[in-house]
Parts: sequence; structure tokens; C-alpha cells
Amino acid sequence: MSVTDSRSTIRIGVFIPADAQVLDTACVDILGCMSYEYLSLMKDIIPAPILALAPSMQISYISTVQPGQPIPLTSSMRVACTHHLSDAAVQPGQLDIVLVPGPDPATKFKDKTVTDWLAAHATRAETDILCVCTGIYLCGAAGLLKEGRRACGPRGLQDDLKKLYPGVAWVGDDLRWVKDGNFWSSGGITNGNDLVSAYARQSGRIPGPVAEFALVMTETGDRPQRYETGKAAMTLNVVWQVLKALFMGVGRRKAD
Repeated sequence: MSVTDSRSTIRIGVFIPADAQVLDTACVDILGCMSYEYLSLMKDIIPAPILALAPSMQISYISTVQPGQPIPLTSSMRVACTHHLSDAAVQPGQLDIVLVPGPDPATKFKDKTVTDWLAAHATRAETDILCVCTGIYLCGAAGLLKEGRRACGPRGLQDDLKKLYPGVAWVGDDLRWVKDGNFWSSGGITNGNDLVSAYARQSGRIPGPVAEFALVMTETGDRPQRYETGKAAMTLNVVWQVLKALFMGVGRRKAD
């Protein structure tokens, strides 16, 4: 059997039913950099043993719009939808990983086809759900935040999440990411990079040498799971920045 014949394929679905943060969504590229498709573009400089181990990856962008139509992201960016959530290729059992980047936290997911789709994937033990930032609200609407589950979510929204889902063990004040069964969740925005890096190392889906090679190449995966500063220090910094902004505003009004 040739190396090509034995190469594994990882099927990844990035689920954006409405909109999402660019930086949340971009963490999928860390996985993409571990793919044979990406690494083979640099086959003259990538060590042959790494390339031989690299899995093939199929990355889909799944939404409620039709394939080819734009999915809105922040900073006026768009990504083309590759699959409507009803497509056979992205039904439960057809994806290994579902990445849920954060939408506008005020979004209300009233369409049951959206929440049912995500819930159906989450019930399959062979499918991992990677939730980034405010994607936690979509996961909550889909019923993934069950009693006793450990979850992160954005550090600044922990109080709101505790009110909405009091039975969840919320660890987002202290941790950048956490794993609970096949459900992995992270804190805000670039914590998605920490989550995906940890997933690549710990899930067993990516051969260890390939994961570590790509993490060195992308310079991700170095931050610890636990925040270096406490929530009180973070809050004080925010308050200080607000005070500075007030003083600057007063100074500008006087100048005018």
C-alpha cells in the first residue's frame, strides 16, 4: 500500500449560520497548516518524514445560505459558503470536527434546523465540537451546555453565562480552554488558537510530529491553559483604560 493510499482524511466543518468574528474563524488555519495539502506546497523544504505523516484535510464552510454565497465576518470580510447545512456531505457522521466560531452574542438562534444540526453532530462520540468565544451561545441554544458540563466562554461574559446556564461548571475566569468529552470550548477571540493547538496535541487526530512541526511554524500553542493574570487584574486594567479615555476626551474638548 502506498503512502497516499494509507493517508488519513480529517473532515472539518466550520459552522457559521449567521456571522462570526474573523479571529475566531481564523483558528481553523492552524489545523489547515497541518494538512498534507498545505505542507506539500512546500515539499522542497518540509522534511519528508513530516510530509509522509501529514493527514489530508477537507475543510467546509457551512451556513444557512447557499454554496457560493458570502457568509459575513467582522472587519468587512466574507467567506464563501461551501455547503448548506442540509447538504448530505455535512450531515451527522460525515464530519470529524465541527468548529463553531463566535457570532454576535446578541444573535438569537430561533431556527431549529440550525440548532438541531449542531446538536445532532454533538451526540456522535466520533465528532469533536470546538467552540470558540461567543460560539458558546450557539452551543447553548443547541442544548450542548448540559448540567455539570465544564465550559469556558469569554472571560468577560462569565456572569451572563452563569445566569443563562447555572448548571454548567464555568471555568472561563481562569482557563483559556477546557475539554469535556467531545466538547472543547475556549475563551474570547485568540483563545481559539490556544484551543486548536491543544486539540491538535491531545485529540490523537494529528500525528504528534506533524502537530508540533506546524505549531512551531505558526508560532502558536505556547500560552498556558491558565491565564497568567487574574480576573481582578484584568478588570482593573479595563477600568484604568476607561479613565484614561475620559481624561483624553476632556482634554480634547478643552482644546476645541
